[in-house]
Amino acid sequence: MRTPLLIVALALAGALLGLATARWIAAPTLVENAQVGHPRPDFERPDLDGRLHRAADWNGKLVLLNFWASWCGPCREEMPLLDRSQQRHAGKGLQVIGIAADSAEATQAYLSQFPVSYPILIDDPALGGDVSRDYGNRMNVLPYSVLIGRDGRILAQRAGNFSETGLEQWLSAYF
Repeated sequence: MRTPLLIVALALAGALLGLATARWIAAPTLVENAQVGHPRPDFERPDLDGRLHRAADWNGKLVLLNFWASWCGPCREEMPLLDRSQQRHAGKGLQVIGIAADSAEATQAYLSQFPVSYPILIDDPALGGDVSRDYGNRMNVLPYSVLIGRDGRILAQRAGNFSETGLEQWLSAYF
């Protein structure tokens, strides 16, 4: 009777140890200051014309970084909403910046059919890009949005797409 119980206990202990190890190995590495209230991490990424941009290019603005990809359905649904918000709130200092987790070619092809008025930067995963992790995207989900204050500090982070009402509520506290 004791032998089967010992075997079951050892199997459970081994399974739990394996699960804990797998979680530890797969845990994303986060930049220390990717938390609300901390200064934003810096980055340098090209736009569709190949010009490099840094996070500091938009100092003094309320910046909504939106991480997306052309193959992401919720991202595509959200982009017209972000475009309208950019146009509606530009006078209040809002700057939406799209960061495409995609190749420049796929991004350009998508935007040629569905253009937006805000800047788009390329963060091609095939080239080692993943700025969204530096900004706290622990689950590697898209869309992922980060709101950065005029002082360069992270105000809010959000995984998933917005509704019109949800986006307006998310932004309203910071105008």
